Amino acid sequence: MDKLIYLVPVMGIIGLLYTIVKFKWVSNQDAGNDRMKEISNYIAEGAMAFLKAEWKILGYFVVIVAILLAVMAGANPNSHWSIAIAFVIGAVLSAFAGFIGMKAATKANVRTAQAARTSLSKALNVSFTGGAVMGVGVAGLAVLGLGGLYIVLKQIFAPTADVNSEEMLQTIEVLTGFSLGAESIALFARVGGGIYTKAADVGADFVGKVEAGIPEDDPRNPATIADNVGD
Repeated sequence: MDKLIYLVPVMGIIGLLYTIVKFKWVSNQDAGNDRMKEISNYIAEGAMAFLKAEWKILGYFVVIVAILLAVMAGANPNSHWSIAIAFVIGAVLSAFAGFIGMKAATKANVRTAQAARTSLSKALNVSFTGGAVMGVGVAGLAVLGLGGLYIVLKQIFAPTADVNSEEMLQTIEVLTGFSLGAESIALFARVGGGIYTKAADVGADFVGKVEAGIPEDDPRNPATIADNVGD
């Protein structure tokens, strides 16, 4: 029965391989004419700029919280300072999942628009596959991270202990740091993205329609590109 636990990270790796295959499929679809590609590139560049700015702030948060966790866990006999390492691993994998989703979304958006010019069913297939890249990628990283970290922690803290032992409780206690790290980054990324897109939306409306007389969602308005990045 103990050997079955090693199948968990393997399932995560299989999920990530599936993500790679589907991402390549989306990337190989027709991206449309030069104008569509140009606008899509603007959105992709804006998306990466947003992620870099967000990661910079979140990096400070992760370092500070990891230090606090290590200090508090070191003073708790039922925990261990390595919970800080688990927290950082969870945060990094969560940020990487966001990167995968952003790359997939910026690849799929223009290809979905191009596919919709010929067939609605093909457009649905492209958009659904692009979303599947994010969904399966997140699940694969979560399974790989949790499963792999559990195996490592069990070998360190409870190599021969049973389920109800104090050593196993300590193992699970440290493992919760992974979940805390992943959830923290996901929460801040979601809230930060929502604030970003709403600010860009309001800015695009005021500057475009009120001051410049540009129609709504016109690509000539830089704030419209930022709005699409947030969306």
